[in-house]
Amino acid sequence: MAEMFSSQTHKPHILTLLIHLSLTLLTVTVTSSSHCGMAVTPSTSLLSFLQRLQQTAFEAFGASDFDPKTYVDLPLKFSLSVTEEAFQKLPRNANGSVAAEDLKPFLEAYLGGAGDDLVYLDPHDFVPEPEGFLPEVKHPQVRAWALQVHSLWKNLTRKTSAAVQAHPDLHTLLPLPGFVVIPGSRFREAYYWDSYWVIRGLIASKMYDTATAVVTNLISLIEQYGFVLNGARAYYTNRSQPPFLSAMIYEIYCSTGDVELVERSLPALLKEYEFWNSDVHKVTILDAQGCTHTLNRYNAMWDKPRPESSIKDEAFASKFSSVSEKQQFYRDLASAAESGWDFSTRWMRNPPNFTTLATTSVIPVDLNAFLLGMELNIALFAKVAGDNSTSERFLENSDLRKKAMNSVFWNANMNQWLDYWLGNTCEEVHVWKNGHQNQHVFASNFVPLWMQPFYADTSLVDSVVESLKTSGLLRAAGVATSLTDSGQQWDFPNGWAPLQHMLVEGLLKSGSQEARSLAEEIAIRWITTNYIVYKKTGVMHEKYDVEHCGEFGGGGEYVPQTGFGWTNGVVLAFLEEFGWPEDRNIEC
Repeated sequence: MAEMFSSQTHKPHILTLLIHLSLTLLTVTVTSSSHCGMAVTPSTSLLSFLQRLQQTAFEAFGASDFDPKTYVDLPLKFSLSVTEEAFQKLPRNANGSVAAEDLKPFLEAYLGGAGDDLVYLDPHDFVPEPEGFLPEVKHPQVRAWALQVHSLWKNLTRKTSAAVQAHPDLHTLLPLPGFVVIPGSRFREAYYWDSYWVIRGLIASKMYDTATAVVTNLISLIEQYGFVLNGARAYYTNRSQPPFLSAMIYEIYCSTGDVELVERSLPALLKEYEFWNSDVHKVTILDAQGCTHTLNRYNAMWDKPRPESSIKDEAFASKFSSVSEKQQFYRDLASAAESGWDFSTRWMRNPPNFTTLATTSVIPVDLNAFLLGMELNIALFAKVAGDNSTSERFLENSDLRKKAMNSVFWNANMNQWLDYWLGNTCEEVHVWKNGHQNQHVFASNFVPLWMQPFYADTSLVDSVVESLKTSGLLRAAGVATSLTDSGQQWDFPNGWAPLQHMLVEGLLKSGSQEARSLAEEIAIRWITTNYIVYKKTGVMHEKYDVEHCGEFGGGGEYVPQTGFGWTNGVVLAFLEEFGWPEDRNIEC
């Protein structure tokens, strides 16, 4: 993430005027629901139909191997009205259900396949072994594997099909201008925070044009919707994901010196920053010393079942009796998806009871760390663009956020930053209360160390490193997400590539030798388990079981996925940083 350094400055020009205009005029356009003025994004007729189709398919085919997301990803072959008319004419049983033998020919005749609206693309900047690729990886087997991981970018790179461009009304896929690098498996569209680690891998693979195309896509979403969507689907227009666009641009800029990209992206980043600091996500809190702070939370603009998981959401919500309770539960489900941690005991008031999910009542440590990084990045980019006043403003914002994080999150007894639970989410000003910090240990409690204001503090780093070592999170194959085995995928024993990377890079940047040793130890364990699982299964996985070296992860609402964008990116980034000596074994 951003480190403030001196850079070539440029004279102010028309961009400066655009930036100031952006800061004063930007708004997030949403409609309001009745629950304390919360925003709700309207759905579409296409999505409503596909959700009905999803329910019908579930009843026809049964629960075994059923993925509800498949049905909201299906493109129509004919207009919605023609398709709906044919759907209504299907023979139905007394209970209104459609037999599998009747539904199958309808699906084949009227709908395409999930994923058909993205087509494979050979990225022009891919070469089998780039010049200068992972120079410190000397071990022949590890190097051969790294080249195989590098080659996966060809498998994951797509472009929007001509059919989507010609008839966007027949698709839930949103057309994007550049190459798309998908995560893999059921995730057959561009995703927001995944793209940061994809880009880290693309940079290690010297694929700068593809990395820039990924960023261009996300900028286009801001220009159309006012924020970066969770993913490039119509059913994701009600929420974002952890804000990493500025970090992606920072990494590309540091690798290429692309000033034009920085200048082009700055108005969009300011628009995104406005979104995250609008009333949708903003929280005002009065601390124990009587100081007022502004922090941010996840808060999806949605109070209905998620279209990509309607059946499961409705089943859980059936346990609530009132409409308002169901609406709040649906909002908390979608907000957990906005966090990227879908799902975890971190968001449950009474874990592991899933129906106590209350994501919108949490002020998350990591989200505010990401926004701190965003503020530092925008300050740097504005300086590069020659707009010193915007640069200074965002440096001030970052300083205020650092103070807020220390006041609200920091726990001196645990030497960790802890999420804070809100009481009544409708209050305009929340009074900080002792005991409202979430005392459970999560990997996110250490994410602030990834940010320059924290990793630059030597005494703080020493105490945080000791806390991490004794936290119970360090396991045989990497860092566990939590210490609670709930069956949810963002809990024990799963480890995720992004969390390994953020913690390792924060430890590295501190400059402490002890921290660097711990970082390398975590990276070696993570690389090893990725390698062993690849040798066993032939694929890279979305998540891994860090309790058992050489096992991939599980749990959650869908079967384990492979591909896999951010996993590939982190492995390549770790190998670039640490190498792999010829005499170091790679075995569990």
